[in-house]
Amino acid sequence: MTATYSQIFIHVVFSVKNKKSLLPPENLEEVFEYISGIIRKKGQKPVIVGGVQNHVHVLIGMKPGVTVSALVRDIKNNSANFINQKDWIREKFSWQNGFGAFSYGSSQVEKVYEYIKNQAQYHKTKTFREEYVLFLERYNVEYQEKEIPVLSE
Repeated sequence: MTATYSQIFIHVVFSVKNKKSLLPPENLEEVFEYISGIIRKKGQKPVIVGGVQNHVHVLIGMKPGVTVSALVRDIKNNSANFINQKDWIREKFSWQNGFGAFSYGSSQVEKVYEYIKNQAQYHKTKTFREEYVLFLERYNVEYQEKEIPVLSE
């Protein structure tokens, strides 16, 4: 074969540092658009970016040649700088260390898209911690209880 073809969908979840709900609700869409732009600039496909004040979900169509860790590092660094430059919050904004990454097939993309799109509704009944632990358990990911953030909702 002379060309590389792939269809890899990765759902990434990461949270705000220090267990705080710092992302201003009125600026969430601007943050999500900015994150989408970072993903596009890295040659990847942002399917959807969503979340709430204390965490973000990103569904990415990944191409080979970029690692998930490197892409998430760039998303977090660049978006934190963007948020700090906007001066929306009194303290310095940063993301929590670490992230969750979960793979999906193309037949599951629509369901994941709707899930991310409806984060505000979903979090009326579940905390971020409950949601995150559910992902880890669903995907049989070993984890340490003390490493799972308890975020202010």
